[in-house]
Amino acid sequence: MEPRMLRAERLRSHRLTAPARSVADAAQHMLAVQAQEFWAGRWALAARTTGSPTLSGVDRLFGRGALVRAWTQRGTLHIVPAEDLGWMLQVTGERQLQMAAPRYRELGLGAEELAVVERAVRTALGGGNGLTRAELFEVLERAGIDPTAQRGAFAVQNLALRGIICQGPVVARPGGVSREQLFVLTDEHITSSAAPADPAAEMFVRYVIGHGPAAAEDFAWWAGVTLRTARAAASVGDDRIREVDEGVFAAQTHPRRSSRAASVLALGSFEEYYISYQDRTVACPPQHHVTIGPGKNGMVRPMLVADGVVVGTWRHSTAVGRHTDDPVPELLTPGAATDAQVAAALDRYAAFITG
Repeated sequence: MEPRMLRAERLRSHRLTAPARSVADAAQHMLAVQAQEFWAGRWALAARTTGSPTLSGVDRLFGRGALVRAWTQRGTLHIVPAEDLGWMLQVTGERQLQMAAPRYRELGLGAEELAVVERAVRTALGGGNGLTRAELFEVLERAGIDPTAQRGAFAVQNLALRGIICQGPVVARPGGVSREQLFVLTDEHITSSAAPADPAAEMFVRYVIGHGPAAAEDFAWWAGVTLRTARAAASVGDDRIREVDEGVFAAQTHPRRSSRAASVLALGSFEEYYISYQDRTVACPPQHHVTIGPGKNGMVRPMLVADGVVVGTWRHSTAVGRHTDDPVPELLTPGAATDAQVAAALDRYAAFITG
């Protein structure tokens, strides 16, 4: 598929030119958005929504149990609809646990220690209680598990990969952007769970709907599964998607493009439109890859996108007292966007992050 057409189709699939009616609808459509930078994951959903969604509005969805954050793919935190968490981990959880196993051994987190962790955390969170990461570490320490040297972090992640806990309600942060969530028991917090007949095939279909046109190789990267698993999932067949080129799939029906959709967008760190494919040159000229990332620190920078092409970056602090400062843009491609277009894109983000 010709790059310009591919970008146009992906922008629509991503709901960037065909925004959803609500943040919840955008989350359901995307299935998962990367969110180890929590502010960026929430902005990713808001950027795909009509109107003027706010950070506080997105946070309420976590409080109501509609959205959760968990290590669903590639050992990386994603925001997903709560009802989809369980079956997604059926596809990706075991492989992530296998990849983490050497680190567990290094940290002395054997079967006995992890059983102690599970008992202590289940007791602490039972009855609908929620605890912050620091409070969970205190629980571990009282149970005889030293949480330092990343031991606490990997113990908590182990429980999450096994579907025992997830991150739910957002903790308020007076004077700044909320950054933290409460860990909760999934079987108490999530009241309704989907159960597709073939979870891997369902994950592939949902990926294509929210990210296509794309191939099994792209899905393998995005989901963190083997290429064999990805190709098997793609071969199942589903009337919600179709093959539009050899090995390339797209949704059978597309959301309608909005005539009011901006041509210049301010997208956040680890943006799905950029990071979800093996070949990122479709969206980003090769000379800009080093600037956008992932860099040596693994970060992927916030980006300015014009007609589907990365043309710049921007920065903004979410620290207490600084989140009301204006975001600062930097064009990498002179003349690719006007000052007014860049300002409008960043103004929408600024209204979101302060709302």
